Amino acid sequence: MVPDIQPKLGRDTRGLLRYLYGPGRHDEHQDPHIVAAWLERGVPDPGRDPNTTLTELARFLDVPVTRLMAEGTTRKNGHVWHCPVAIAPTDRLLSDAEWAMVARRIVHATGIAPAGDPMACRWIAVRHDPRHIHILATAVREDGRAPRRHKDGQRAQDECRKLEIELGLRQLNSGDKTAARRPTSPEVHKAQTHGWDQPSRVWLQEQIREALAVASTPSGFFDLLEGGLGVHVRPVREDGEIVGYRVNRPGDVNAQGKPVWFAAGNLAQDLSWPNVKARLATNPQPEEHPTARRTRPEHPLLTYTDALDKYLVPALLADQPDDGGASGAEAQGYIVAFHESLTVLAHQAPPDLQAQLRSAEKQLARATRSQVRADHSRTRDFRRATRQLVDLATSETVSGGGDLFPVALAGVLFAVLLIEDWHARRNHQQQTDAARRAVVELNDVVERAAEQPLARLTAQHPATEGAVLDFARDLTAALPAAQAQKIAADPRADRLRAALADAAQRGHNPRKLVEQALRERELESARSPATVLALRVQRLGHQPVANPAAAAARLRTTVHRTTPATPAAAAANSPQRAGNRHR
Repeated sequence: MVPDIQPKLGRDTRGLLRYLYGPGRHDEHQDPHIVAAWLERGVPDPGRDPNTTLTELARFLDVPVTRLMAEGTTRKNGHVWHCPVAIAPTDRLLSDAEWAMVARRIVHATGIAPAGDPMACRWIAVRHDPRHIHILATAVREDGRAPRRHKDGQRAQDECRKLEIELGLRQLNSGDKTAARRPTSPEVHKAQTHGWDQPSRVWLQEQIREALAVASTPSGFFDLLEGGLGVHVRPVREDGEIVGYRVNRPGDVNAQGKPVWFAAGNLAQDLSWPNVKARLATNPQPEEHPTARRTRPEHPLLTYTDALDKYLVPALLADQPDDGGASGAEAQGYIVAFHESLTVLAHQAPPDLQAQLRSAEKQLARATRSQVRADHSRTRDFRRATRQLVDLATSETVSGGGDLFPVALAGVLFAVLLIEDWHARRNHQQQTDAARRAVVELNDVVERAAEQPLARLTAQHPATEGAVLDFARDLTAALPAAQAQKIAADPRADRLRAALADAAQRGHNPRKLVEQALRERELESARSPATVLALRVQRLGHQPVANPAAAAARLRTTVHRTTPATPAAAAANSPQRAGNRHR
């Protein structure tokens, strides 16, 4: 059950009534009528009484306001309090009596009309849809005072959590005041009128996050917003220093034709200037030598995955909720930096993966904001490593990146699983759910991304009798029996066998790679353990070989074993010779 108290008080009671009792924007309103009001009887209902008008009902609601005006007092900030309350599409329909109880509980909890208070505000609850009601109240009490509605939104949420249990409805998580502000009904309507996919508030949030993911300096951040993303920006300065900024979506104007500006901190707290400044301070500066990136021997996707394992994973695993908050702040900082890197990676993904990867990135955005204050000071090295993704699409070092993309995505999936677990340990319900939704999206993306590259790898390393025996022996030696049997029974076990054969040709010891891959990635949450291990082995297989001499000897036997070209070579792969391999 979701209450949606509008952030600003309105000024036109009859105007809101006209909408509530009207046909709706798409004729979606059905049988509008009052289900509850501040009086048990005597409140005119234009939906059920043809002799009653909207004007009459509006005047009845506005009596306390009219009385104040007669005394020479006005409400400068408006007087119409509005709160739609909706149930989930999967919930059972509530009766009018149940909705009436919901309305009374919410006006009591929010301070609009405390139970038993004869001087409380006037209010009504109108039902014009089977799954929601609108509560309209005059935010002036009968005694002329303003109602005590401090934190009315949070109190309404808390009351709805209780009502969900009592009414047997879907139970939502409690809010923690870290969510980005939702678009208002007028903002949603404006987006529909202009043909925009998203309301301005949501669109601006996404553009700012994209700029933060790439920018290195404050000036670069504003340049990216203005020049690259088409956002109008107005920095706020005091004594020559930037203390804030406002943003406007091109074409978003008010009734007077003036641009509608949003303070960044009102879009989401983590986008306020102090938070943006702290994040930019830890970003690596642009490189002095443009050719430096080309001389790096490692592929940017491998550098990125290594950075996840080196910085993000230890920070999340080391953190404990009862450690006083120090490591929590560090882990939260790494989560923010990781989300920025995922924003960049989503833009660099192959076209067939972009939409779903961006969807996962948007889901994860909610998990980057929690009540743990992020410490960005220790994330500089991580950001420096992950910033190589910015040039991924054009860098001369990215040949073959298509086959490595699923390797990077597997590292991303593991990172998000750890983020989900980190939030769950701290009882961050909203963030845990957001990360869980991102995991669902990423599981699909990894499977799709890995399908063709691993199929090609499997074709390059055929399942000869000797190769299959060696694979089974390596699994048995490297893993506990139950795990080895589970992986061997995986329909996609050939993927892991091929990845190990490929790594062996590079000089690696297959058994040690399996052991290392298992240490670095749990398998309980994996849809296909063999696929997960195959992608992890691929990444490890690109690392330098620890013992070049032993690797050279292993390479000589591996080449003959996996790709026999002569009868003698084929004989070398016979079961009788299998016991001498990998020793």
